[in-house]
Amino acid sequence: MSKIERLRLPDDDPAFGGNRIFDLFQYSPAVTANGLVFIAGQIGLRADGSVPESAAEQADVAFRRIAAVLGHLGLDFTDVVEMVSYHVDIGADLAGFRAVKEKYIRSEFPAWTILGVAALARPGLAVEIKVVAAVRDSK
Repeated sequence: MSKIERLRLPDDDPAFGGNRIFDLFQYSPAVTANGLVFIAGQIGLRADGSVPESAAEQADVAFRRIAAVLGHLGLDFTDVVEMVSYHVDIGADLAGFRAVKEKYIRSEFPAWTILGVAALARPGLAVEIKVVAAVRDSK
């Protein structure tokens, strides 16, 4: 039987401002099971609740949120094995997204699925990123 662990963020987490959004919508920022970490889709939502106007800025905030979750688990982007990105205007925004992605994922490339969607959970959102990471073997 596998052990399942749900991440609870510190109340003063600078990327998220705590757990209020996770508590409100009743989900975890990440769940670890069977050696994999499933990180909930991250959007360009700043800790103060604001959303950047450009898709590239939103992608940067979303990647910083993913980095924060990975960091709480002792991981980084080299541990990411799968990424799914959701784009409201994929044609206009993909080049900017790729430029931002290259700041965070420079090697050890994950499998990546790119999806165009009609809308995301909140008006004004342009991109959402979901990742799966592998837990490092402890030695």
